[in-house]
Amino acid sequence: MRHGNKNNHLGRTTSHRKAMLANMATSLILHKRITTTLAKAKVLRGYVEPLLTKSKNDTTHSRRTVFSYLQDKDAVTILFREIAEKIATRPGGYTRIVKLENRLGDNAEMAIIELVDYNTVYGVDTAAAAKKSTRRRGGSTAKAKTATPAAKETAAPVEEAKVVEEVKAEAPVAEATETPAAEAPATPEAEENAEKGE
Repeated sequence: MRHGNKNNHLGRTTSHRKAMLANMATSLILHKRITTTLAKAKVLRGYVEPLLTKSKNDTTHSRRTVFSYLQDKDAVTILFREIAEKIATRPGGYTRIVKLENRLGDNAEMAIIELVDYNTVYGVDTAAAAKKSTRRRGGSTAKAKTATPAAKETAAPVEEAKVVEEVKAEAPVAEATETPAAEAPATPEAEENAEKGE
């Protein structure tokens, strides 16, 4: 029975498991996203997140502690310089696991594990989709129905004011078109244009 044994040993010896997780954590830090099996991704998340938390405090002791897990100077340098700045405000949850289709050879569950702050795929699509509104027939009437009575009252005087301004604007034009017969144009084309109001 496996009562209380929450650790997945992944069918490996302790030394093999530690080496594998150190290599996978190094790859995740260097490449920001790796593809692996779902079981390994879940174990890796529990392995690498405490290291990411420790990288927020850039001291010699923290660097040496992280190096004892990773055994890779380049990965430690990138972790404390670049990644620590991006995750400084995030209170945990530095990785994301996304399930993929099963592997062809052995039908194993596959997943991508990635650093959340280095996402270049997921946030852009959802933001664009959120802005898009649905198109429905009679959409303009729905907006008119939802308008408040106060909004309708303020809209009516504005429309009346526009009508009054248009009438005032047309009155001088009408006076200008009424010209005496002596000033009337002599050609038939000019008479047609005068009748049209041009």
